[in-house]
This record gives sequence, C-alpha cells and structure tokens, in this order.
Amino acid sequence: MERHAVALDGPAERTPELRAAPAPRPGGARARTNPRTQFSLLIVRGDGARVLRLNFPRPVVTGTFVALAVCMAVLGVLVGDWVQLRELTREAKTFSRQITDQRATIDSFNRRVAELRKEMVGWRELHARIWEPFGPELTPGRRDRGIGGGAREADRSPASLHPQDEIERLAESVVEQGDNLRALDRLMTRAGKALAALPSRWPVRGAVNSEFGNRLSPWTQVTEFHGGLDINANQGTPVRAPAAGTVTFAGAQPEYGILVIVEHDNDVRSMYGHLSKTSVKQGDWVQRGGVIGFSGNTGRSSGPHLHYEILVKGQPVNPRAYLWD
Repeated sequence: MERHAVALDGPAERTPELRAAPAPRPGGARARTNPRTQFSLLIVRGDGARVLRLNFPRPVVTGTFVALAVCMAVLGVLVGDWVQLRELTREAKTFSRQITDQRATIDSFNRRVAELRKEMVGWRELHARIWEPFGPELTPGRRDRGIGGGAREADRSPASLHPQDEIERLAESVVEQGDNLRALDRLMTRAGKALAALPSRWPVRGAVNSEFGNRLSPWTQVTEFHGGLDINANQGTPVRAPAAGTVTFAGAQPEYGILVIVEHDNDVRSMYGHLSKTSVKQGDWVQRGGVIGFSGNTGRSSGPHLHYEILVKGQPVNPRAYLWD
C-alpha cells in the first residue's frame, strides 16, 4: 500500500482516503514499482486537489534518516567538545596566570635566598673577627682539615645554582652560624663572669685630682710614686664596690686613714683610702655596687676625696685600665 502525505486546509476538511495503486495491466503499460519498496510524499490543496506527489525509494529514506541521525550525533559530540574545550581554555588561562604568579614568587624567593646566603657569608667573617683575639684553640671549627689533591670543581655562580641547591647551602650556613653563636654564647658567659669579677666600676663619680704614676708630693714637693687615683668626692659620699669580693681589711691606717681592702677573683685587690667611716667589716662579702664606706679626709690628705687603688698580685696598676662603667 502506498503512503501519502497530505496538507490540511482546516479542521473542517477531511483527509482524502488513501487509494490503492491500480494493479498492472497484463500486456499493457510498463509495470509499476512495488509500493513496499518506496515512500511517497503527497502535497494537496485545501480543497483536496493533488498538487504534487514525490516518490522516494525506501533505501534512500532510510539512508537519509540514518545520515540525519549520524549528523545529529556528530553535531552533539562537536558541541560537547566545543563546550569542554571552552572550559579547558578558561582553566588554561587561569593556570597560566597562576604559573606566572608562581614563577614571579619563585624568582623573588631565589633572589632572597641568594641575599641571605651573602648575609651568612658576612656573619662568618664577623664571627672570625670576634674569635680571632681568643686564639685558634677556642675558635670553633678549627679541627684538623688537612687534605690534598689537584682536581678543582668548576666554579658555580649563585645565578647558576638550582633553587634546591641554594636552600641546601643556606641551611648549611644557618647550621654553621648557629654552632658559632652557641659557642660564642658559652664563651661570653664565661667572659661575663670574669668581667663581673673585675673592678670595672667607678667607686664614686667625680673628677680625678691626681693620676696614677709619678707626681710631685703636695707636702714635700719631691717626686713620688702615686699608686692609685685621687677622685674628688664630697664628705660622706657613698663609696661602692666596683666588683664583688671579700673584705680583707676595714680599719685605720696612718697614711690612708680609714681604709677598706676588698679581695676579688684572679688575685685582684682594690683599696679605698681616706674614708670618713666604713659600712663593712673584715670577712664580709660585698656585691658589685654595694656600699663599703663613705668618703672623707682621714689620714694623709689635703681635702675630702677618695684614694682608689688596684693591686694585681700585690703590684699596683693603673685603675683606668679597668674602669669602663
């Protein structure tokens, strides 16, 4: 049976009935095509009159539908790929910006690491200058490193080093300088204790009337040796110990008047003469800055002052060599 496509003019009109194609006449005109092997498209007017009829072989129609289906599938795949590609392009732009930012951060990091490594080199030189006065015995890292050989490693400038190498070298420098600082801290602790035992503080604040060394005697006008400093001080000015120590003498003496002698570490003694009175007695332990007496004008003195003297192993030395506080 043939299939017909019709066009309707309105709801009131009825579709014409499908008519079977007339059977071929024997011995007559040319045999017609089997209606099961083709599709017909019939176009009619609103009054039912046929305008156009198109016959399509069944394989053509089937192929057309298959082609359309394939085209739609391909189009769908292309559209999906285009959407995915657009999303990937957007992500690629984002990643590109992130990579640019990260590259700038890495470059800045590399420059900063190189600067820190140079700073570490400066620290190494500074530590070398600090340790130099103490001699090679106390300097850290002075162990025997004698090696030999003629090969030389190619010099690599900081710019050619990999960032990982820069970090490794910086870490090594940090560890090395950390060891140096800890060793220096231990040394300064010991040095601090030694310095605290030295009479480095002024016992009173005032102008020096007479320096250490040879001078004309104010009584005989003959050259004599003056073993300390005569420091100007009003009557009753507190005299403070320049370092911690033990009082070995506190009393009167013909030339120095009321005198106090303090024994410090390392066989160092300090003497305080012409006092008006003492505030310690023999055997007392005094702290640095503790009051040991008060200035006066006792003994062989021409006016109120303090005679301050330092003896190292029994020999007088210039107190100015110790005074810094």
